[in-house]
Amino acid sequence: MSRKYFGTDGVRGRVGEEPITPEFVMRLGYAAGRILAANDRRARGERASVIIGKDTRISGYMLESALEAGLSAAGVDVLLLGPMPTPAIAYLTRALRCQAGIVISASHNPYPDNGIKFFGPGGMKLADKVERAIEAGLDEPMVCMPSEKLGKARRIEDADGRYIEFCKSTYPTELDLRGMRIVLDCGHGATYHIAPSVFHELGAEVIAIGVKPDGLNINLDCGSTHPEALQRAVRENQADLGIAFDGDGDRVLMVDADGKLFDGDLMLYVIACHRAKQGLLKGGVVGTSMTNLGIEHAFDKNKIPFARAAVGDRYVLEMMEDKGWLLGGESSGHILCRDKHTTGDGIISALQVLHALRASKRTLKELTKEIVVYPQVMINVPITKDFDFRDSIPVQALLVDANAELKGSGRVLLRNSGTEPVLRVMVEGKDGTQVRQWADKIADCVKSSAQAA
Repeated sequence: MSRKYFGTDGVRGRVGEEPITPEFVMRLGYAAGRILAANDRRARGERASVIIGKDTRISGYMLESALEAGLSAAGVDVLLLGPMPTPAIAYLTRALRCQAGIVISASHNPYPDNGIKFFGPGGMKLADKVERAIEAGLDEPMVCMPSEKLGKARRIEDADGRYIEFCKSTYPTELDLRGMRIVLDCGHGATYHIAPSVFHELGAEVIAIGVKPDGLNINLDCGSTHPEALQRAVRENQADLGIAFDGDGDRVLMVDADGKLFDGDLMLYVIACHRAKQGLLKGGVVGTSMTNLGIEHAFDKNKIPFARAAVGDRYVLEMMEDKGWLLGGESSGHILCRDKHTTGDGIISALQVLHALRASKRTLKELTKEIVVYPQVMINVPITKDFDFRDSIPVQALLVDANAELKGSGRVLLRNSGTEPVLRVMVEGKDGTQVRQWADKIADCVKSSAQAA
């Protein structure tokens, strides 16, 4: 059975439009509750419990209430966390022994969007078969449990402190951040009340921006999707380092003292090389089809095995598990350190980079100086849901020409976004001018073909 609502990262869309409506989300909560309540532990008479956390979007209040109503109707207890990073919900789901964790967030998207994603009892993404079972349950009528069997709801008051201590525990006790001035850009998102405490308590002088969410400003000209604000703040404050998170805190980018941006590819390289030198890198590193060719060549030079998965942390994690490797990530800054957490975590990933910097007493620039990053241009082209670039004769003809000209010096990649109705056109190669020309040409062709379809 194909999935109708679940994408690569839960259910996502524009608030007020199907499926992100109060009525649908209530039914989603009910369907999920019925599936969770049917497992073996519940068969012993124990009540299922689910954690709900959210980012700072104004629609989170509405969707939280809808989920709570659906879960309660299914006889599931609800633990409410309020605004918390996505990886915090994964951690607390495991720590509090809940049957699931639910995150209300659209990650790096603007505030009119929102989404619902799930973690299983171990803090891992739900298995495909469970998502399919929940989708099947959406077609069944809601039948409210008798009053005595309805789920209860309560707020967890110490969630912030629990997660802050967990993040700090992933950083070596023999090291600290004293003497470092760090700018944090929390993107007015879910890390606004978490990240500053983590880095301050580890000894850094913290200058925090993007920490005044109003429900509408999440990811707005700030955070990891708009690092220009961080670059300015680092230079203005003469900071040693800048760290930017996205709206739900699972992605991170860094800026050095000169204002140079370091994406997920470069951060992954720093972590991997440090671990390799310490003899702590188990196997190799998983990247994606978007990982820069220069990074792949640098890994090869350092004799670090490298493999590419499809774009999406779900696919990166699957390949890591298949190979038994512990490190993987995406250029977007979604990095997975499987020995530290079950999911991508922006704060913990930043701490792993800082571990390498403090232990080596070198800068980001020094640790990445041997990398020759290929010019890469990515253009997001809005498309309709039913447009398939593989069926477009003009697009396919242009791709043949582009690949022929770039052969041996670059590549072209087209892929549908798993979170937005756009086609991502990526061109990469040694010649930056050539790369830009081909990216613009292909994007224009996709746009006209999509409009004509």
